[in-house]
Amino acid sequence: MADTTGSTEATPVGAADSRPHKSSWRYIGPGIVVAATGVGAGDLVATLIAGSNFGYTLLWAAIIGCLVKISLAEAAGRWHLSTGRTLFDGWASLGRWTTWFFGAYVVVWGFVYGAAAMSSSALPLQALFPKVMDLEWWAIACGLTGLVFVWFNKYAVFEKVMTVLVGVMFVVTVYLAIRVTPNLGDAFAGLLPVLPDEKDSILNTLGLIGGVGGTITLAAYGYWVNAKGWTDTGWMKVMRLDNRVAYITTGIFVVAMLFVGAELLHSANVAIASGDKGLLQLGDILEDEYGTATAKFFLIGFFATSYTSLIGVWHGVSLMFADFVARYRGESAQKGEEVASGARERSWPFRAYLLWLTFPPIVLLFQGQPFRLIILYGVLGAAFLPFLAGTLLWLLNSARTPAPWRNGLLSNTMLTIAGLLFLVLCVKQIWDQPWADFF
Repeated sequence: MADTTGSTEATPVGAADSRPHKSSWRYIGPGIVVAATGVGAGDLVATLIAGSNFGYTLLWAAIIGCLVKISLAEAAGRWHLSTGRTLFDGWASLGRWTTWFFGAYVVVWGFVYGAAAMSSSALPLQALFPKVMDLEWWAIACGLTGLVFVWFNKYAVFEKVMTVLVGVMFVVTVYLAIRVTPNLGDAFAGLLPVLPDEKDSILNTLGLIGGVGGTITLAAYGYWVNAKGWTDTGWMKVMRLDNRVAYITTGIFVVAMLFVGAELLHSANVAIASGDKGLLQLGDILEDEYGTATAKFFLIGFFATSYTSLIGVWHGVSLMFADFVARYRGESAQKGEEVASGARERSWPFRAYLLWLTFPPIVLLFQGQPFRLIILYGVLGAAFLPFLAGTLLWLLNSARTPAPWRNGLLSNTMLTIAGLLFLVLCVKQIWDQPWADFF
């Protein structure tokens, strides 16, 4: 693919006369969406297990994880607003290799993630309504409702629904944190950067930092910013406030669940399984400790957490895929105004990827996940965040970005830390794969 993005030709949309919009809470939206999508059941379980194993010791690591993700999402949003171009258009300017990586990633990842998201959303529904139908059919119902919802609604409605579900998540997680009566003295002590005195404590800590809210959803943030109607530098202050709200919200979810893990599981020396089923175990423990009403309330929050991740990916990654197809077909530089107009949401690539996320993964619900495909899924997933951090460093320190909006010292430091962190986790993930069985 020819590089049509000359290094000195990129200019911000309305650079000289983009009137800054006052940073106001009434504009908040994409941040709520990225927080809801990024925090899935797996993140909550990982935090619960960290609290179960180490008490409050790694509270500081969870907070650093939020700060790292703030820097990545802010960088993605800044690229979209300062250049008026989409992130994939920026990636394409770095060479064909970005297109091949993203193409492989989005196909393999989407296929496996579709099944995982549907199953995760189905688990609390089956627990709430155990005699209605089997887990697989609940999963299919979740996938199909997500498909219909995203297919027939534009961003504005999508954002409102996500906001309601985030409200449910917020109330449930904060209620549970208060219900278990956290030891605030120990919690404040957990803000000191201390490593647990256990084997592999460094890798466990890095894993918690890296797992706080978001993978490809961090890249989708810039697309949601455009879909909101923010397309030029006049929205930069608003975007930065919105992004901070996103990860403050994420931080509250994560800290609340770490409190639950520390008080309810660590103190009683109770272990739960990794993965979504760990939340079902937590529901059983809550029922024993606090009664059926609390357990049901938690399952509603579990569903809201899982289903927001499902419809968030159905919408955000489909936007990215539509942009990928448009650029691959040789169209001119992709503009944020096209995303803002809603044209991407009505395009055939957007809807084709929606179908890809929904129907092929149904096979995995009944037959199990193919071994080799899961390995590829793990490797590509682990490689995405180093790819995102590295390419954002490249784009935002080059002439592709207008000079006033290039990285400063703080942004470069945070993106470098993020890149190194995710590179270490990527290498560990690749190393841990059972390659001997793969071949």
